[in-house]
Amino acid sequence: MKVKVISILEDNYMYLVIEEQSKQAIAVDPAVPHRLLEIVKREGLSLIAVLTTHYHWDHARGNEALVKEVPDLKVYGADDRIKGLTDKVTDSQELKFNSINVRCLFTPCHTSGDMCYYIWEDECTDAPAVFTGDTLFIGGCGRFFEGTAEQMHYNLTKVLASLPQETKVFCGHENTIKNLKFAVLVEPENEKVKEMLSWARARDDDDKPTVPSTLKEEFDYNPFLRLSEKAVQKFTGKTDAVEVMRVLRKEKDKFQKPKDRLPPQAMLALQWGLLMSSKDHLSSALKEND
Repeated sequence: MKVKVISILEDNYMYLVIEEQSKQAIAVDPAVPHRLLEIVKREGLSLIAVLTTHYHWDHARGNEALVKEVPDLKVYGADDRIKGLTDKVTDSQELKFNSINVRCLFTPCHTSGDMCYYIWEDECTDAPAVFTGDTLFIGGCGRFFEGTAEQMHYNLTKVLASLPQETKVFCGHENTIKNLKFAVLVEPENEKVKEMLSWARARDDDDKPTVPSTLKEEFDYNPFLRLSEKAVQKFTGKTDAVEVMRVLRKEKDKFQKPKDRLPPQAMLALQWGLLMSSKDHLSSALKEND
């Protein structure tokens, strides 16, 4: 099993999960369909399925075009608002594509229909992967647009934390530097955070992605997974894990700087309706995800 990381839009990622023997591929959040199909054609792949983490336009807008272009394509997701959805999935449901296995993990909060996808290959010693969309980021987590701190606490510390620690984390956005700057503020004495921030800046200088991380690594530097650490509790002024999560998210929301927001060119495109096909996506496009 090979995972191809594809940078799109301002800071999004879409992915191709490739079974190398059969050359069959599964796309995750393919928001730029023409580019995806170019890669599929160039590499001699057969696209058989799409996994959509949530309905926001920058993750799901390519589905309808792909369904039109690829005969019998299956589009999986947990939310009826996902464009092009053909097969609705539920928590813990398992899908199988030849030797590739997918377990659906329901993680509502960023939206009420968020789904993460845990993927592994039969008889393969490589580490499994989890595609977390806007639920878990490298060094951070998604905003609580349609959910609560209780839900995100459960998603991160119960659902995702139950996966093998070597699981590779493939998230929906390249927010790593911003997230780690906040993590340094939360835990100024955490050397792992400082090392990771330095590494992420070097990757950015080379125009390289910071994905994937691993769950084990996230527990070392991601404050949203370190709720019981004294430094994190001191920063929030809380000791109850859910309350620590709640305050962390509020502080992270305030931490965003104007330069981190949607660039003027993208705002202009939004106003002219170039980035979306329907009015109901405007509010989600204007919101930050991290």
